[in-house]
Formats: sequence, C-alpha cells, structure tokens
Amino acid sequence: MGVAQLISEFGSDKILKKGRYMAAHKIAHATLKGPSVVKEICIGLTLGLFAGGLWKMYHWNEQRRTRAFYDMLEKEAQKL
Repeated sequence: MGVAQLISEFGSDKILKKGRYMAAHKIAHATLKGPSVVKEICIGLTLGLFAGGLWKMYHWNEQRRTRAFYDMLEKEAQKL
C-alpha cells in the first residue's frame, strides 16, 4: 500500500503507521475561552498586595534610616 492510497482511503488526518492509526485526533488541546473575571480579580489582588507589601517595606526602611540619621545629629548637637 502506498502513501497516496492510504491518504485517499483513510483521509489525510489518519495515516497508517506500523499497522496502527496515529492518535493525533485523541490529543487534548486547550480550548480558548474568554477572560475569567474571578481569576483576573484574584491575580490582580495577589499582585497588588505583593507589590504594596514591597513598597511598604521600602518606606519603613527609609523611615528607619531617616530616624537614625536625625538621632545621630541630635546626639552630636548635645556633645557640643
């Protein structure tokens, strides 16, 4: 049996390989759907809280450094 005869007999999507049909039609493909509102809200909330936490930690660190700087200036002023 030639390839051309197999294609005409079984169709182009079912080609005989070693006595069996290929299982190309059984492969699960992801179906494209529209956006999931709940999923989008959860992802946005998670990313927002994470970014907000990082921003807050940065500002707490800056506040600590500023406070330490002014405390050092006050101690130097008291020595004079």
